[in-house]
Amino acid sequence: MNITKVEAAVGNIAIVSGSEVLIIDVQSALDLIATVHYEADSNRIIINKSLIIESFFDLKTRLAGEILQKFINYRVKVAIVGDFSVYKSKSLKDFIYESNNGNDIFFLPTEEQAIEKLSQR
Repeated sequence: MNITKVEAAVGNIAIVSGSEVLIIDVQSALDLIATVHYEADSNRIIINKSLIIESFFDLKTRLAGEILQKFINYRVKVAIVGDFSVYKSKSLKDFIYESNNGNDIFFLPTEEQAIEKLSQR
């Protein structure tokens, strides 16, 4: 796992990259939150969807809700970056739409859009 810091008016934004899946369950998400906080002094994270286990995007598994609730509980804003058009589930599309209209969790196509969104208060 690599963490790159981007400075913004609201503090550091951490861009997490890597070649293997980092989030496979709630504990691995908590580990990521702790690592980013320690290494980048950041409560704003950008992560590519390829670093998240595929079952996260199947809402029936409840994994997305459990994991994203931890980000909310620890007051960490997260932007998941990637192409979400590959998913046909209406409930997932609704979930993404609702998340993007909130303040803490975003599903965006590019890192640039994620940095812009996480740079807002």
